[in-house]
Amino acid sequence: MHFISEELEDYVAKHSQPEPALLAKLNKETHQKILQPRMLSGHFQGRVLSMISKLVQPLHILEIGTYTGYATLCLAEGLQEKGIIDTLDNNEELFDFQRSFFDASLFGTQIKQHLGNALEIIPNLNKTYDLVFIDADKENYSNYFNLIVPMMNKGGVILSDNVLWSGKILEEIKPNDKSTKALLEFNKMVNEDPRVETVLLPIRDGLTVSRVL
Repeated sequence: MHFISEELEDYVAKHSQPEPALLAKLNKETHQKILQPRMLSGHFQGRVLSMISKLVQPLHILEIGTYTGYATLCLAEGLQEKGIIDTLDNNEELFDFQRSFFDASLFGTQIKQHLGNALEIIPNLNKTYDLVFIDADKENYSNYFNLIVPMMNKGGVILSDNVLWSGKILEEIKPNDKSTKALLEFNKMVNEDPRVETVLLPIRDGLTVSRVL
């Protein structure tokens, strides 16, 4: 579902910062070699993530859901000199593909990959975060959020992707559609959570920005 016309989307992309060469290569190879390439953040959203990270200037970033590492590299652009981004994924087959692009970037030594169940990994990270990006299985969004908030520094930012879910959040939920149901519950929960202030941006498939109070 396109929330604005494709012509406007193209205009927006052309009047935003150009896509860096390494990310353009990653974008291309993801579409050529990897299943479900629409999961990629892509040029425009990637520049949004980069801008937010640069504004936050995080020392520690947590990313839940790496996929091929496009968003990881965008978020890493805002890291402090000694900053680290912990990126979590459960797809072992993509690990080496991700690493090849991480090591080709300026941030290779600052990107730490974690393979496995995020709900089990997160409690053992033993650090506080300035910026978090949630972009994994929708059914666990609320679980991730509640696990993360106590680990955030005051003023830290949590980004949650795909919260409009191609417009399905406005449609009648099908009996077997657990993802849409989970996102509806998540959107309501986050908006009412007194620990954060939240704005839902209609960027691409919906991006929620929550600032920890």
